[in-house]
Amino acid sequence: MKQRGQVFWLTGLSGSGKSTIAMDVERRLIEQGVMVVLLDGDNVRGGLCVDLTFSAADREENNRRISEVAKIMAQNGLVVLCTFITPQDEARKKAKEIIGEDDFHLIFVEASLEVCQNRDPKGLYKKAISGEIEKFTGISAPFDIPSNPDLVINTEQNSLKESSRILLDYIQKHIQFQ
Repeated sequence: MKQRGQVFWLTGLSGSGKSTIAMDVERRLIEQGVMVVLLDGDNVRGGLCVDLTFSAADREENNRRISEVAKIMAQNGLVVLCTFITPQDEARKKAKEIIGEDDFHLIFVEASLEVCQNRDPKGLYKKAISGEIEKFTGISAPFDIPSNPDLVINTEQNSLKESSRILLDYIQKHIQFQ
């Protein structure tokens, strides 16, 4: 059985639940025998993009590298879960352009700034508010709400289990086995 590779790009504010949902869905897909990989901001910044800063040019290069790697993985039959804030519409459009419209699915993981600040799993919002982190998305840098995502998962209204089920159902509808 051969599966058709696809990229499911989860975007949203820090603390919205992107990585938590993706890790749960990755585990469930593996249990079903689906070949899947998770690319997350933390694991990419620690290796592939370790040489990049958070300047505008480096963020663009970070996005390009991730998109190119995701494209190669999808072309080789993997389901690729990408969890990146990707705050600008332009960056998300560029990722879709690189990966290919037929293989790219934009998933908006929605949660209010207030909820994300309350979750703040890494303490980043506190550091941004105190000025320790400059140009932090949602505080001192903008986040463009996706105008036409393929799927919206609201993590304020849905539990982790419900959010994971929504994403899993969507993925299962879009991956094709040959």
